[in-house]
Amino acid sequence: MNKSNFVPPIEPASLVELLRWRSLMHPQTGGYTFLTDGGDGELSLSYRALDRRARAIAARLQSMNAAGARVLLLFPPGLGYVEAFFGCLYAGAIAVPAYPPHPRRPMPRLQALVADSEAAFVLTTEQILQDMQQRLTHLPDLAALQWLATDSIADTLGGFWQDPQSGAETLAFLQYTSGSVGTPKGVMLTHSNLLHNCALIYRYFENSATSVGVSWLPPYHDMGLIGGILQPLYGGFPVTLMSPAYFLQQPLRWLKAISSQHATISGGPNFAYDLCARTVTAEQKAELDLSHWEVAFNGAEPVRVESMERFAAAFADCGFRREAFFPCYGLAEATLLVSGSNKDTVPITQSFYSKALEKNQAIAGVAGDAETRILVGYQKDLFPQRVLIVHPHLKSASRVKLVRCG
Repeated sequence: MNKSNFVPPIEPASLVELLRWRSLMHPQTGGYTFLTDGGDGELSLSYRALDRRARAIAARLQSMNAAGARVLLLFPPGLGYVEAFFGCLYAGAIAVPAYPPHPRRPMPRLQALVADSEAAFVLTTEQILQDMQQRLTHLPDLAALQWLATDSIADTLGGFWQDPQSGAETLAFLQYTSGSVGTPKGVMLTHSNLLHNCALIYRYFENSATSVGVSWLPPYHDMGLIGGILQPLYGGFPVTLMSPAYFLQQPLRWLKAISSQHATISGGPNFAYDLCARTVTAEQKAELDLSHWEVAFNGAEPVRVESMERFAAAFADCGFRREAFFPCYGLAEATLLVSGSNKDTVPITQSFYSKALEKNQAIAGVAGDAETRILVGYQKDLFPQRVLIVHPHLKSASRVKLVRCG
């Protein structure tokens, strides 16, 4: 299929311009639906409603001279988080997504993030603000920030909003890494970075206005925020969101959402597929229709061929196709997506000798040999770039080999 057919109709300079355009041209289409925890309820947010809430939150921030400032976002997963994120962008402020504090646990990571990001404001909910009041008396670094509950901001404030005229190189938000290979650090992402990566995802997943998304991924990290929230806005297609806890408590909920919404794109880390294959019963499978699932992306942790084979076999009778798997690799420092498979192709695998891999050597082995390990390929880089394969001890570009992905 010619991927040029999947180019969106506009080339916005910023996410603000993109959402403004969507709210005018497609006010009631696309948008977000959130499945509420603890029940079967759902909340919806159209592009028009999101634009209205973003303008109101932005106007309040602008009245506090927050343009250009770092703004910490402390929200549970949900539509309030989406509104606050775009409220920051509409204000010309720099969003800093973070996990909300646990009411009974220390907050060293949050305090370190505040210090590193040099945040001056906090957007949160009335509930979290009330829960934090007493704790702030013992946390002067957090108490020094200006706290604002967005659910108390009236929509009428949107009439005072002023367009920040954000450009392609305007900083949009700080994406803090997971810290899996070092100390968590904030990656500075511009509107151009985000729109460029959204375009790549849109093109190689072959999304369109008829696509349908489902995501349970944490909205504070790149895959959940960029892949689960920004990509649907870029493509103009609807997405159903749920919290990670809602999925982990009952993995079936993820597959039921995919089935009921006829979702075409959804995914997550490798463990999610193992969890579903292990816990969903035959009786529950009988009610699932996964035949519309075109892109089942698998990333954020090592992709295992055994996991994909188990899932594909377990849900074949539900209409799931093995070709839907899309192994991919990405990282916050590259915005999100770096390399991946081709849509509608069986993932590439190769056997390597395990002992050689332990010595940082890749020696092809024979499939089925007990001394080999099967690895899944990410196939190719998705755009003109090269990847450094760095020796874990040397970590020097002058001592490593520069190779192409795949």
